[in-house]
Amino acid sequence: MAKAIHTMIRVRDEARSVDFYRKAFGLQVADRFPFEGFTLVYLRNAEADFEVELTVNHARDEPYTHGDGYGHLAVAVGDLEAEHARMRDLGLAPKDIKEFHRDGSLMAKFFFLEDPDGYKIEVLQEHGRYR
Repeated sequence: MAKAIHTMIRVRDEARSVDFYRKAFGLQVADRFPFEGFTLVYLRNAEADFEVELTVNHARDEPYTHGDGYGHLAVAVGDLEAEHARMRDLGLAPKDIKEFHRDGSLMAKFFFLEDPDGYKIEVLQEHGRYR
């Protein structure tokens, strides 16, 4: 059986991205591998083995385009309102909290924010299938 282990995104400023993911989600650098022309940085926290891999191409100055295929990364938290307030207080500019209902019941409660390179991240209240 396959196990999801990481997702990779390309970023322009390693320090800025590492700082964002540390502040927003408590992700720390688990490994960092510099190569000629690029660096791979793996971020994780104690909550899960799944990692965010940052690829930093050294000669890249212009922003990356996300195209129309990229959706978002999603994380689940125990107290959505507290996380929203914490991120707001850190200046991370989370969007408003939203709710989805299906068949008269709450399906999901969430908000979005963007990392320094414009990648969307959905923060969901732990509930139902989102754990």
